[in-house]
Amino acid sequence: MEPITVIEGTALPIDRSDVDTDQIIPAEYLKRIERTGFGPFLFAEWRKDPDFVINDQRYANASIMIAGENFGCGSSREHAPWAMEDAGFQAVIAPSFADIFRNNCTKIGLLPVELRAESVRALMDAVLDDPATSIVVDLDALAVRAPGLDETFDMEDFTRWRLMEGLDDIGLTLRNEDKISAYEANRPTWLPVA
Repeated sequence: MEPITVIEGTALPIDRSDVDTDQIIPAEYLKRIERTGFGPFLFAEWRKDPDFVINDQRYANASIMIAGENFGCGSSREHAPWAMEDAGFQAVIAPSFADIFRNNCTKIGLLPVELRAESVRALMDAVLDDPATSIVVDLDALAVRAPGLDETFDMEDFTRWRLMEGLDDIGLTLRNEDKISAYEANRPTWLPVA
């Protein structure tokens, strides 16, 4: 996981609420055991509609996704944030997220940012009007900036620290590698003798 401080880029507007994880990555694509390779299947069913926004080349290099309320609801599949990350997204901005989806995002370094619904609407409209609109998500300052918008957001301190340090669960565990190695070296002394 890469450390996050500032993400700056254009955005893909998903102007829908209650987008569930089956819409983000349909179940038929969940046969892989790796965390990679899911990006091409992001919103696979919706992509069949040539007018769906992800098919619009003006948004092809977006690194931020803007979505409606309750984004990532439904099942707890980790594949949804994996697909988003694999497709090149580094952050997703919405008025609210399903809890498990939000947690799955933070575990892989995909930054979920909750803003007031009015602010998300303003960003959505700006990006729909001009796909080249630049958005800055500053995790250090806990702020989102774009033309006409400068707003702060909240994030739990430990999660923010982990993201800024680039530490997933394995990285957190490896910070104690010396203690783990010492424990494992000593463990045979208290195991039963055959």
